[in-house]
Amino acid sequence: MKITISVLGRFHLFNLAKQLQDHNFLARLITSYPKFEVVKYGINPENITSLLSHEIHNRGWRQLSRITESFFNPQYMIFELYDRHASRHLMASSDIFVGLSSGCLYSLRRARRMGAKTVLERGSSHMLYQRKILEEEYRKFGLEKEVVHPKVVERELMEYQEADYISIPSHFVKETFIQQGIPAAKLIQTPYGVDLSNFHPVPKQDKIFRIIHCGGLSIRKGIPYLLQAFSELRLKDAELWLIGSITDEIKPFLRQFSSPAIVHKGPFPEPDLYRYYSQGSVFCLASIEEGFGMVTVQAMACGLPVICTTNAGAADIIREGRDGFILPIRDVDAIKEKILYFYENPEAGRNMGESARLRVQTGFSWSDYGHKMIAAYQNVLSS
Repeated sequence: MKITISVLGRFHLFNLAKQLQDHNFLARLITSYPKFEVVKYGINPENITSLLSHEIHNRGWRQLSRITESFFNPQYMIFELYDRHASRHLMASSDIFVGLSSGCLYSLRRARRMGAKTVLERGSSHMLYQRKILEEEYRKFGLEKEVVHPKVVERELMEYQEADYISIPSHFVKETFIQQGIPAAKLIQTPYGVDLSNFHPVPKQDKIFRIIHCGGLSIRKGIPYLLQAFSELRLKDAELWLIGSITDEIKPFLRQFSSPAIVHKGPFPEPDLYRYYSQGSVFCLASIEEGFGMVTVQAMACGLPVICTTNAGAADIIREGRDGFILPIRDVDAIKEKILYFYENPEAGRNMGESARLRVQTGFSWSDYGHKMIAAYQNVLSS
């Protein structure tokens, strides 16, 4: 079995490529990342095709789009150009082609003509569900924003139809696909993993009760609800650490809830995150929509109990009341209640954090993920 992967950027597909390579199943990793960066993830140089110009274009347009987004959205052009280029690098010897959604329509078609089975990787909810709920959220806060380019939506819906299988990370995502008419038999559901050699607890340096959020500070991540909940609690000797890049849309909320107890940290390189997780008492991810928050399993590996929403894919790993709590989206009172529980019951929090740490050690490493995906690919070939 030989597998080719194509990804604009990195995401979890570098981890997948490393697992396939370790079992001698990787034919080629096609990516926009420079080769010298890819090898840092353990991928052999001879297995890498780097289309670096597309990463340069992607990052440049992302910076420029802050100025041009009101009249020009480059999303579709970025995916279209990368996919056309990547499709020319497919290998005839591959049995399976795996491509990241929105950026592999032509590659899917060419792979099928070459006789390969095709698997689409989708890390978030169904595109139509994602667009709908995020548009609702922006309207709620009086913001005008095109969540996704209409042609990207069209392109991705065609990918859903034309791929032999769609690989997704959580039951939450699965339900959004089934609701949109995608048959369950077409879905491969496997939660992402965590690097246990990197994510582990180190001693906490103080006695401050500290809530950790990690991820982009955006509307999608539910930051307004977390800020409001923490501000209204007015806890003594407590802090909220926000780790990640600040988007322009969230700056008004940071000003509204400004406090010395709300601290922006980072962003930091992934290998450094364990140090910051370990200074927390509880991890909170209030996301409105995401397929599977990998930061959740990272925090659990560092011994933190977790508060997260139903729409963050967490139900696949968190055992309610044992490793943390899963809450409805947009529920400030529920967030306050669970934060207060951990604040008033520190011993229970430590016990749940230890339970969470042990949980991810038994079935949620990247090696575990690799074994599950390899078994799924073998089923794809035998079906």
